Amino acid sequence: MRNVTKDNITDAFLGYIGKDTDPRLREVLAALARHLHAFVKEVDLTHAEWEKGIEMLEWAGEISDKERHEMVLLSDLLGVSSLVDMVNTVPGGTSSSVLGPFHISGAPPIPLGFDMKRHYPGKVLLAQGVVRDIEGVPIQDATIDIWQTAPNGLYSSQDPEQDTYSFHGIQTVGADGRYAFTTIKPVSYEVPTDGPGGALLYATKRHAWRPSHLHFIVKAEGYRTLVSEIFAADDPYLDQDAVFGVREDLVMHYQDMPAGTFPNQGFDLSGKVEGSWLKVDFDLTLVREDD
Repeated sequence: MRNVTKDNITDAFLGYIGKDTDPRLREVLAALARHLHAFVKEVDLTHAEWEKGIEMLEWAGEISDKERHEMVLLSDLLGVSSLVDMVNTVPGGTSSSVLGPFHISGAPPIPLGFDMKRHYPGKVLLAQGVVRDIEGVPIQDATIDIWQTAPNGLYSSQDPEQDTYSFHGIQTVGADGRYAFTTIKPVSYEVPTDGPGGALLYATKRHAWRPSHLHFIVKAEGYRTLVSEIFAADDPYLDQDAVFGVREDLVMHYQDMPAGTFPNQGFDLSGKVEGSWLKVDFDLTLVREDD
């Protein structure tokens, strides 16, 4: 098109897409262009503002590496990650929630009853539940990738004092679908604020806090993979999560258990917990791939 104007540039872009382009790619790019062009016109975007946006994206790329994923953090802070989760959640299953930028692939396998707390101080938390389908039937051989922060509020990928797979592990459930492990009560923490994500928070006068949570990736043959996290009901940031990850069905309730009641078998810590401890029961529901 020789005479491109602000009124026809979107049509020009759409007209430039080749006829053999993958149909889904065409659909997504066309919608993206329409919304981006409409955004620029709606706010009368200035050159300086657009340059600032480009600078933030470049900055995100510069500080990202295999352990830090700043573009993921920006997506989380803008609510895009959670929105993608929600539009892809199938009714009846456990809600999806953000993967976050701190997941580490290749965590070691851990047996039922494994202790992730190790030498860290604090009250023992026993977390357990059943991986099941929407009819409540246990799903045998499902795998659960589990991770969380240490008591200092840092994931192992952020903290050189932690082992690579500290507070990480993958558990495979048996015929009863049951998972179980011990750990330490997760803590609230701030997302990193030393990059463009932090600049966005400061500019919009937002806090950087996330409510305490446990992360899960649950996989089973024939079922949709579930990426989710569960949150403590008593956390002060439950109603204002910086990355919009909280869902009503993902709220867990800790039970205070008296001394002398920890299971005497089936756990690495059986016979070793002298004081009071915490317990949480939380089932994880998967939906079939064809649902």
